Amino acid sequence: MFIDINGMKLNYIVEGEGSPVILLHGWGANIQAFRPVHNHLAKYHRVYTLDLPGFGESQEPPEQWGTEDYTDFLHAFIQKMEIKNPTLLGHSNGGRISIFYATKYGGLNKIILVDSAGVKPKRKLKYYIKVYTYKAAKHLLSLPILNRYKDEILSKVKSKLGSSDYKNSSGVMQQTMVKVVNEDLQHLMPKVNVPVLLIWGENDLDTPVSDGEKMEKLMPDAGLVVLKNASHFAYLDQLRQFLVIVDKFLEKDRRG
Repeated sequence: MFIDINGMKLNYIVEGEGSPVILLHGWGANIQAFRPVHNHLAKYHRVYTLDLPGFGESQEPPEQWGTEDYTDFLHAFIQKMEIKNPTLLGHSNGGRISIFYATKYGGLNKIILVDSAGVKPKRKLKYYIKVYTYKAAKHLLSLPILNRYKDEILSKVKSKLGSSDYKNSSGVMQQTMVKVVNEDLQHLMPKVNVPVLLIWGENDLDTPVSDGEKMEKLMPDAGLVVLKNASHFAYLDQLRQFLVIVDKFLEKDRRG
């Protein structure tokens, strides 16, 4: 179903009764990525799952957004739906938004972070080669004669250098991805004052287990669980185990 939030169309689903839980997907995903988790939690909770702006069937942001923009948008949704003291369950970029929300707005019950982003990654030499290759190309194409081919050539350079997520995004979402990925939220983590469950896949290469270990140390009331034989999508790789752990964490909040 759709709702208008600050003049933007947001797609979401809501099912179940009980204490509210909001599911926030990662970059490039949508509502369907969380469907198994949504269906299970809806047995015991009032569960809201969103297509974040720019993903699924929700409208793209009108301009480049950062994590705070997504956080403000989520807050507007929570207010409009009159949701009280929700638990946020965020995967990857959805976890990044959850961390920011907890420190800016508060009013949460608990947080569940799954292979969460939020620790700025250490860059390898390969990354800097890509970045400076692009910057050099951009500079050269500002010269007379060459500048008439600037857009066409830069588009080709980006297609060669960018990640699959970057390549599959529109212009606004590419700019948004660059901004969001380079934000480091470690300074906010000590201010998260609600219980936090961290769930990680041991083989996560996008947000490694070391990120979860840092978050566990920085957040006052956090505990980390590492799932064997699981990757960046730990909640899908080990769904049954994931749901057992989440149910235990939310046991006191369950309906019935």
